[in-house]
Amino acid sequence: MKKYFIFFGLAALLGTGACKKKYDYDFSTSDGVIRYAINWQAAADSSTEFLVKNYWNSAAGYFYKDNSGDNTFNYWPQAHALDVMLDADVRNGTKKYAVEYDQWFAGVPAKNGGSFLNHFYDDMEWNALALLRAFDVTSDIKFKDAAGTVWTDIKGGWNTVQDGGIAWNKSETGYKNTPANAPACILAARLYTRFSNADDLNWAKNIYSWLKGHLYDEGSGFVYDGMNKNGDGAVDMNVFTYNQGVFIGSALELYGITKDPAYLNDAIKTADNTLNSAALTTSDRLLKDEGQGDGGLFKGIFIRYFTQLLLNKDLPDDTRKRYLSFFKLNAETLWYQGANKTLGLFGSYWKTVPGTTVDLTTEESGCMLIEAAGLLNKNKQL
Repeated sequence: MKKYFIFFGLAALLGTGACKKKYDYDFSTSDGVIRYAINWQAAADSSTEFLVKNYWNSAAGYFYKDNSGDNTFNYWPQAHALDVMLDADVRNGTKKYAVEYDQWFAGVPAKNGGSFLNHFYDDMEWNALALLRAFDVTSDIKFKDAAGTVWTDIKGGWNTVQDGGIAWNKSETGYKNTPANAPACILAARLYTRFSNADDLNWAKNIYSWLKGHLYDEGSGFVYDGMNKNGDGAVDMNVFTYNQGVFIGSALELYGITKDPAYLNDAIKTADNTLNSAALTTSDRLLKDEGQGDGGLFKGIFIRYFTQLLLNKDLPDDTRKRYLSFFKLNAETLWYQGANKTLGLFGSYWKTVPGTTVDLTTEESGCMLIEAAGLLNKNKQL
C-alpha cells in the first residue's frame, strides 16, 4: 500500500489520543473534529500523489477535468497541476515527477491544437510560468524554448487601448484585466532574473505600472478584476482572491530585482486588505468559497504568492506573525475538516468535506495550500 493511502487515513487511526499541539486559534474538540500535530511533509507528499493518482492521464499526457472520469481538456489548469508536481520536487529536492513532466510537455500542446499558444493571454501566461519552472528543475532546454515562444506571443497582446496593458484575449483587445497582466509581469520578471535580458525587465516594470495605475486601489490595496469590458472604460468590481494573489506576486518579483521598498509595501497592503476583507474572507477567517470550475483555482493562486510573501526575508516580523496565523488556520482547517481523506479530495470551502467528485481546479487549490504548508514547514515557519 502506498504512503498516500496511509497518511490520508491517519486521522482515523490516531483518534482522540493523538499528541496535542499549541495553536494560534482555539481548536477545541467540542465540534467533533479530531485534531493532532500534522506532519506537513507527509501531508504535502500524499496530497500531490493523490492529485496525480486521481486526475492524471499518463497515456495522453494531461490532467482530466475531474476525478470521476470526465476527460474534458481544459488548458489553463494544466499549468497549475504541473506547478503542484514541481512544488513537490522542489520541496523534496527530487525529480520524482520527471516522467510526468515529459508526458505533460507532449500531451498538453497535442490537446491544445498543436502548440502551447492559446486564444487567452492569461492562460498562456500560466503555462509559460510552469514551463519556466520546469526548466529550473530539469535544465531541459525544451521547457525554456517553449516558455520563450509563448512569451513572444503574449507581448503581442499589449496595445494602447486604456493607455496600455495586455488584453484578456485575442478577440477582445480592448478589455484589459488583472489576470492577463499580473502573471505577465511575474513571467517577464522571472525571465529577466534567469537570463538578464533588460527588455524583459522593462516589460515587467511597464506592465506593473499600468496595472497599479488602472486596477489598484491606492487607499485600500484592493486589486480590481478588469476594465473596459463593454467598451466604456468602466472598472469591473468583481472580488476575487486570484487578483490579490497575482498582484502580490508581481510586486514581490520586482522587489526582488530592484529592492525598491515601494513594491514590498504594495504587496503588504494588498495582503492586509485581503486578510481583513469581509468580501474575500469568511467570518471564521478562512479564504472565501469561490466554487468549483475556474473559481476553484482562485484561492490556490492567492496562496502561492502569499506564501512567497511569507518567505520574503524583508517582511517585518510582526507582519509575518500575523500572516502565519492566518495561513496556519486555513491549512489546518482544510486538513482537519475540508479533506476527504479516504479519496484524497479537497473541497471548495476549506471547512467542508467534499463529495466523491471534485473538479481539477478545486483539487489543485487544496494541493497548493498543503504543498505551501510543506514548504513553510521545511523553512521552519510552520
